[in-house]
Amino acid sequence: MATELAPNQVVPPALPMTESSPRRKRRGGRQRPLWRDLLRYRWLYVLLLPGLAYFIIFKYLPMYGLTIAFKDYVPFLGYSGSQWVGLEHFEALFSGPDFGRLMINTLILALLTIVFVFPAPIVVALLLNELRIRVLKRSIQSLIYIPHFLSWTIVASLTYLLFSVDFGVIAGWLHSIVGGQRVDYVAQADWFRPLIVLQLLWKQTGWGTIIYLAALASVDTQLYEAARVDGAGRWRQFWHITLPSIQPTIVVMAILTSGNLMDSGFEQIWLMTTSLNRDVADVFDTFVYYVGITQGSFSYATAVGLFKGLVGVVLIFGSNLLAKRLGQRGLF
Repeated sequence: MATELAPNQVVPPALPMTESSPRRKRRGGRQRPLWRDLLRYRWLYVLLLPGLAYFIIFKYLPMYGLTIAFKDYVPFLGYSGSQWVGLEHFEALFSGPDFGRLMINTLILALLTIVFVFPAPIVVALLLNELRIRVLKRSIQSLIYIPHFLSWTIVASLTYLLFSVDFGVIAGWLHSIVGGQRVDYVAQADWFRPLIVLQLLWKQTGWGTIIYLAALASVDTQLYEAARVDGAGRWRQFWHITLPSIQPTIVVMAILTSGNLMDSGFEQIWLMTTSLNRDVADVFDTFVYYVGITQGSFSYATAVGLFKGLVGVVLIFGSNLLAKRLGQRGLF
């Protein structure tokens, strides 16, 4: 039975359905057609077209070339004319003598990156955040950003100038302290990985701090004021406010980094490789160049690159799932 209204009672109007409602309806309960939304926000979709075209042309269409990993590709015959061989190139990769050495070298560099390179921007950002002298803080930021804009060719040249056995400044300084026979840090295999890590730290640490400094800048300062009122010192403020505030950013960056663990960087490794350290310097990136470009084994090199890419995809999804299992939001 319908309820009766008081003489002066006013019925509030029904709230209109907003644009964010999951069911877009017009008057009469009919669903609003999609083309009306497309027409209404047409300029936003026009702005989307250049980025969409970039990914289609340079990212998705070249993926058709991955089919040569399953063929005996001959450039004169083309993609369609080359003979289909299935998983023959992958079997040759996994059973070949180079796979174990390449995998070990790549994983060791990935482990060193996780242990030393990944935490470095976080530590530097936290240290810069504690500086109260604005001029000093900005000067240090500018100085540590500069190496990011230098090419790996310049970085490798500086490494040779500093660590060369003949005229290296740092090599001569270490020899004067330690004594004994001079050490060729650039050529010896034992020093290849430490030099790679030092190059990564010097070149990428400053640039990586930008994201974490932006995350630190978004922390509410009232939290620190309340913590000081409660008697919390600098360490407790860092542990209970600063670190939890940037924890989601650290998780996202860790997930993105996990997808590049198999990507050791071709240019850096290639420039630092010599005949004496090749056993520890060869990774999948340099092997693809050596086999595909210098030897002309395009199908085999594509199979190696496809394997490396699939491992990166698995690592991204696995790390994202692990982050969610640990109570974090994850990347997707």
